[in-house]
Amino acid sequence: MADEAGGGGGTRRGAGERDEEGVAAERGPGAAYHMFVLMEDLLDKLKLLSYEEEALRRHNMRPLSRHYFALPTNPGEQFFMFCTLAAWLITKAGHPFEQPQEYDDPNAIISNVLSELRSFGRPVDFPPSKLKAGYGEQACYVLDCLAEEALKYTGFSWKRPAYPTEELEEEEVTEDDAELTLNKLEEDVEEEESDNEENFIDLNILKAQTYRSDMNDSAKQEEILQSTIDAAEWNLEVERVLPQLKVMVRTDNKDWRIHVDQMHQHKDGIESSLKETRGYLDKLHNEISRTLEKINSREKYINNQLEHLVQEYRSAQALLSEAKEKYQEGSGGVTERIRVLSEITEVLERVKQETEEKGSSMTDGAPLVKIKQALTKLKQETIQMDIQIGVMEHTLLQSKLKEKSNMTRDMHATMISEATKQ
Repeated sequence: MADEAGGGGGTRRGAGERDEEGVAAERGPGAAYHMFVLMEDLLDKLKLLSYEEEALRRHNMRPLSRHYFALPTNPGEQFFMFCTLAAWLITKAGHPFEQPQEYDDPNAIISNVLSELRSFGRPVDFPPSKLKAGYGEQACYVLDCLAEEALKYTGFSWKRPAYPTEELEEEEVTEDDAELTLNKLEEDVEEEESDNEENFIDLNILKAQTYRSDMNDSAKQEEILQSTIDAAEWNLEVERVLPQLKVMVRTDNKDWRIHVDQMHQHKDGIESSLKETRGYLDKLHNEISRTLEKINSREKYINNQLEHLVQEYRSAQALLSEAKEKYQEGSGGVTERIRVLSEITEVLERVKQETEEKGSSMTDGAPLVKIKQALTKLKQETIQMDIQIGVMEHTLLQSKLKEKSNMTRDMHATMISEATKQ
């Protein structure tokens, strides 16, 4: 029986996992990771409510990890932690709730928690058995909703983050005559432009400046093209100035220009990847839509073909239910008759036992032998009694005769004494 129960549980568990995978597939590819996001939000809300000081220290528990209720580790411990936090959050939200104990009925605890969650106006569209494991998306959802209600009750409100102004640290750069750093060039350019600029930047002025710089560059390029300098002298000048043209680019992670470049690079990569994948996705969408249409048409055809069989099946089910009812009624009468039969059988067995005892006593000769022995013993005892009675009568007669002789003697003696006296 235990093996069968275990096998049935495995089958149900496999079916539940397939259902969850199907629901996740319908919701999107990121639905499987939604519980991790919920768990991180829940942990932030619990820290805002100071759960470590108020809930964990009272029960001597360890702080939660980032994925405590998202991954299965120890279902018993996770379920107790879930019940403890749920009760604490409900109490924190203004509803009195008794702290659950370790040996309480889990079904009763879950029903009480869900009833409190419904009282807050939160929807519960999953079966309560999902919370028995103590982990999963449902457990994270329940605790997250209770944490939000507790934050509302305590008067907490979310505000926009205030980012601190980061001051760029000035790096001391050793000046070298042979090297010209990019930072120094930018500082020189900024110093030149800061004399002519105010606290704000006008885009039209910036466009005009860039246009003029482009025109100057084009004019310079035309002048260079019309140069009459000897190539040998030009090469010598290049060799002389080349060591001073080294530019040391120091990457600074705090520079906003680097972040903008990275954003542009990522945007270009996303757009290029999107162009490639959009075709595959459109093709996959078309194939799926055609497959769904085929499935729907095939389903309608099968339903039309099997409609009479379905009607027969329903009528057979109705007959089966009627037969089951009659069988239950008949089985009730049979059980009552079986009980009466057992009682009659017990009485019959008792009567048989009594008749057997009487028959055995009637056919047995042992009592007759005992009676004969008792009669012979009585005869012997009567003979002994007769002898004793005769002996006693003889001794009594002797005693009477002796008394009579003594009396006559005394009488003669008295008479003789009287005669002598006269």
